Amino acid sequence: MLSKEAKQKIINKFKIHKNDTGSSQVQIAILSAEIDELSGHLKQHKHDHSSRRGLLKKVGERRKLLKYLQKEDEKSFMDLAKKLKLKIAKKMIVEEEEKKRVEAEELAKKQEKLAEQEKLKE
Repeated sequence: MLSKEAKQKIINKFKIHKNDTGSSQVQIAILSAEIDELSGHLKQHKHDHSSRRGLLKKVGERRKLLKYLQKEDEKSFMDLAKKLKLKIAKKMIVEEEEKKRVEAEELAKKQEKLAEQEKLKE
């Protein structure tokens, strides 16, 4: 568990405005610190399954917040991902690019079909 001082440092580093303690960026940064701490604990205590479950819950919560932030504010998502050096953020970026590529291909096929139909009508 993070100490109050450590949590306050994280809040000060990632806050958006003066009294910010609950923005997505701050929550993600705090969860990342807790995940790092729990990961270190689990390296020493491999059979601590309750802590492992807590770690997985925190990872899931962080992932949800990252998806939300990516959807709402792409620029701050990218900045936060770079600051925290998150693997999952890189993976999410690749998935998003792949999704956009597939959508673009589908759109191109539809436009091609419409063009063919126009030629047949003439």
